[in-house]
Amino acid sequence: MVPEMGYLDEQFNQLEELQDESSPNFVEEVVALFLKDSPRLLSNIEQTIGKYPQDFYRLDSLVHQLKGSGSSIGAVRMKNECSVFKAHCNDRNLEGCRRSLQKMKREHATLKQKLESYFQLLRQVGPREHAVNSRK
Repeated sequence: MVPEMGYLDEQFNQLEELQDESSPNFVEEVVALFLKDSPRLLSNIEQTIGKYPQDFYRLDSLVHQLKGSGSSIGAVRMKNECSVFKAHCNDRNLEGCRRSLQKMKREHATLKQKLESYFQLLRQVGPREHAVNSRK
């Protein structure tokens, strides 16, 4: 559902393959960690952008963390926008960073909504049906 929409890449599928009966909520737990940590990173990025003089090194470091966190669950659109932001940091383009931050926030909100819907649907379907369908 979510992977086919272009929001997640193969990394998400690999996470799903790691999930088994001994850890039936593995993927949801990994995603929950991302969804818990990423708003803090986005907030720190926003605060750092607002400070003068601009600390592009700190911005790059924060976005690097967000990119890694997003990559760990396969959040491809988030990862791509983080790359754009990092390029703006390298160019010391504050306006570009601001625009990119707004896109990252929108991508994050959309991804969060889609992932929550996905996991809600999986809970309704149940673990057995999900396991059978995911192997097709």
